[in-house]
Amino acid sequence: MNVYDSERMGELLEANGYKITEEISQSDIVILNTCNIREKAAEKIYSELGRIKKYRDIRKESGLETIIAIAGCVAQAEGDEIKKRAPIVDIVIGPESYHHLPDMISDIKRKTGKKFSSQLDFTPNEKFDSLPKNRSAKGFSSFITIQEGCDKFCTFCVVPYTRGKEYSRPMNDIVDEIKNLTEKGVVEVSLLGQNVDAYHGKWLHGKWLDDNLEEKDANLAQLIEEVSKIPEIKRIRYTTSHPNNFTADIISQHGTNPKLMPYLHLPVQSGSNTILQLMNRKHTREKYFEIIQNVRKARPDIAISSDFIVAFPGETDQDFQDTMDLVNKIGFSQSYSFKYSPRPGTPAALKDLIPDDIASNRLYALQALLKSQQTQFNQKFLGSVMPVLFESLGTRATKQVVGKSPYLQAVIIDVPEGKSEADFLGKIFNVEITTVLENSLLGILLV
Repeated sequence: MNVYDSERMGELLEANGYKITEEISQSDIVILNTCNIREKAAEKIYSELGRIKKYRDIRKESGLETIIAIAGCVAQAEGDEIKKRAPIVDIVIGPESYHHLPDMISDIKRKTGKKFSSQLDFTPNEKFDSLPKNRSAKGFSSFITIQEGCDKFCTFCVVPYTRGKEYSRPMNDIVDEIKNLTEKGVVEVSLLGQNVDAYHGKWLHGKWLDDNLEEKDANLAQLIEEVSKIPEIKRIRYTTSHPNNFTADIISQHGTNPKLMPYLHLPVQSGSNTILQLMNRKHTREKYFEIIQNVRKARPDIAISSDFIVAFPGETDQDFQDTMDLVNKIGFSQSYSFKYSPRPGTPAALKDLIPDDIASNRLYALQALLKSQQTQFNQKFLGSVMPVLFESLGTRATKQVVGKSPYLQAVIIDVPEGKSEADFLGKIFNVEITTVLENSLLGILLV
């Protein structure tokens, strides 16, 4: 979602006469778009600001002004602290307010004395209405935010405080945005939300009735079905789901919709019912097993990934073994795992932490198991043929292109003699997998 937000901020400023540059030394405006999920990510801001300050000082010697903005969830949660710790920051703007950026930048430029502007309102509907309708495509696959915010209040998580309550965009707006992107070559979309399966947007549907369309409520399954009707869209993905919102009609889409990719990211966080209760997850390990069983019944080849937190306050050795047991029983294609990171203002942050050596050992053991499962999953495809959407050039000197399998694996092929890389980008080709590496698959083109 931060990638999506960053792209939209760039589009917003481009519409106001700015251009994107990869060189900080050339930048009149530098925006750090931030995540507040873990402490390590938040602390990176200050080291990055130190690096940016050097460029700003050099530019100042040449009479050039540099405006520095902190955007995103850290800005929302720690705006006052940022200004105290980093006086060089000119703008602090939350993830639901970044549509105000052009006005804030203009305001900063007009000021001659104190330079600081802050905007931390929760106005997602206003934000999306204010963003440019004509999006620019950054490639052949694009992120689309359909839902923001969270009402779950897991005890470890800051999202309800930094993104606000759950908000779903109108379905017609989402479909129009995707159709606009297909005109620029996009063939795959990833539907995004903090709880994407909680999507419940309004849908103007049906024929004209007394000059009015009938307004209905639409869920994620209906949105996926509508997006799949767009001819240019060949692949659909979505993330991140919550077990409590994962319904039978979403599972049905996995079994019947060929454009919906066989990949599901469904965070469980822990395999212990005791810890799940302390986390306020409002589901059990048994409920998670039931969902996975039903998804695999509908789509037997589906890849399952998840998120895990180890050493949550109160986690015993048995609780951790329950997590290992869940991982062993389900088998994941890939997963993300972290030691618990206390976030200010969350209930769990007030609890006693597990000693770091114990936490590190648990994380090491879990990651070793998850890595072995990822390897086993990838090995299954050795010698098989799969459709690959090619999206970018390889990094080697020889001609290579890189794409994604339906299961979100990176697949690399050498470009055949007589062909150019451009012949493959944005297109789907069948590839025979010849080599399985740690983080990618190598193959040969089948013609």
